[in-house]
Amino acid sequence: MTEKLEQLDKAILLLINGNHSPFFDELMWQISHQLIWLPFYIFILIYALKKLNRQKIVFFMVGVGFCFLLADRISVIAFKDIFMRYRPTHHLELKYLMHTYTFPDGSSYLGGLYGFVSSHSANFFAFSTYLFLWFKSFNNKWLFIFIWACLIGYSRIYLGVHYPSDVFVGGLLGILIGFIIYKMITFTLKKLNNELA
Repeated sequence: MTEKLEQLDKAILLLINGNHSPFFDELMWQISHQLIWLPFYIFILIYALKKLNRQKIVFFMVGVGFCFLLADRISVIAFKDIFMRYRPTHHLELKYLMHTYTFPDGSSYLGGLYGFVSSHSANFFAFSTYLFLWFKSFNNKWLFIFIWACLIGYSRIYLGVHYPSDVFVGGLLGILIGFIIYKMITFTLKKLNNELA
């Protein structure tokens, strides 16, 4: 069963990574990196400032910081450093089959040595879950933020630096982290307000 899942994992990776073009290479590279999303982050901050009072904004921003910090650290310390699963771009059998993003100097983007789980997926699914739980009462369309997280995860597979399972498990980890942080932040906020009442 495990062997069949591994074969499926590789087959999906090769299918996604194998369907490439110069246009999508550049697009997926930009999607995979955070600078392009700066206007979106500014929009989120403005939205939060409009919808939340001053006290809630402080707690909200603390939670955002914890989402990225914990998702990034847990994905490395509890997964990458433990499982030590080579990325496709570093796998002896697969690295020559991978289509990689090429920099202007001719070098290729290979990512770090280990890839399970995807820190990108963990980070952005944690952030997306956290945002959705905060903002869903204002507008249920915030559910679509998970499409953004999925797109980032897809870009990591396209670039050949993650297996689909890296992204999938990283996403689940991120959802769990985002949920726990939201509950902890809102519980602390509620407890503080009760004490001040």
